[in-house]
Amino acid sequence: MLFTTLPVLAFPVIDPVIIEIGPFAIRWYAMAYIVGLVLGWRMAMRIAGRPGSTVTPMQVDGFLLWATLGVVLGGRLGYVLFYNIGYYLQHPLEALAVWQGGMSFHGGMLGVIFAMLAYCRLSGIRFLAFTDVIACVTPIGLFFGRIANFINAELWGRAAPDFAFAMVFPHSDGVPRHPSQLYQAFMEGIVLFLLLNLLRWNTRAIHQPGTLSGVFLIGYGMARIIGELFREPDRQIGYLIGGTTMGQWLSLPMVVFGLGVVWWSRRQKAA
Repeated sequence: MLFTTLPVLAFPVIDPVIIEIGPFAIRWYAMAYIVGLVLGWRMAMRIAGRPGSTVTPMQVDGFLLWATLGVVLGGRLGYVLFYNIGYYLQHPLEALAVWQGGMSFHGGMLGVIFAMLAYCRLSGIRFLAFTDVIACVTPIGLFFGRIANFINAELWGRAAPDFAFAMVFPHSDGVPRHPSQLYQAFMEGIVLFLLLNLLRWNTRAIHQPGTLSGVFLIGYGMARIIGELFREPDRQIGYLIGGTTMGQWLSLPMVVFGLGVVWWSRRQKAA
C-alpha cells in the first residue's frame, strides 16, 4: 500500500546496546538515566553554591542516591499502575524487569517528590527551596530520556504520511510517523531547561521558593499535552474520551497544581 509520495527520512538505526561483554550489556536506555542524573546532580550543586541560595552543595550531594531510587522505583511503579496494570497483575514478576523498558515520567516524578519530602524532613532543608533547585536541572534527564526513546525506536509518533520529516520506525507497521520523541526532547528538555534557568537568572524567582517548581510543573504539563498530539498512544490503552490520551490526563493536574504553587509562592514574603 502506498502511503505517501513525499520522501521519508531514513531512521538512523543505532544498536540499543552500547557494549556487550558476555552476559553484561550497557544499553543507551540505562546510559540516558545515568548521564541525566549525573549531569543534573553536578549542575544542581553549582546552583546551590551560588550566592543567595538557601540550599548547600553538600545537601544536594547527599540527595543523589535518593533521586536515583525515586526515579527508578517511581517510574517503574507508575508505568505498571498507569499504563499496563492488567498485564502485570497476570505477570507480577515482570514488573521488576526494568531493563525491558516501560517507565513513566509521572510515576518517576512522584517518586522523586516523595524522596525529596523524606530527605528534606530528615535533613532540615526548606522543601520548596530544594525542589526549585531540582526543578531547574530535571529537564536534562528528560532530554536524554527522550533521545533514548528515539534510539530504541519506541514511543513513536502518530501516522503522518504527508509530513516531509516523517520516519518509518523499525518493527513498526511501515507507516511514516512523526518522530515525536525528538519533539518531546526539544520541548520537555531544551525549552523547559532554558525557561527555568532564564527565570532563575533574570527574575526574583529564587527569592520566592516554589515559583520555579510551579513553573516546571506547568511547563512540563503543557509540553507533554502538546507532545501527545503527535505521539501514538500506548497500544494497550489507546485513545480515551474525546481523542485524548493517558499522558494528557496525567499532565493536566500538573498544570493546575503548578499554577496553584506559583500563586501561593508569590503571595509569601520573599526569602
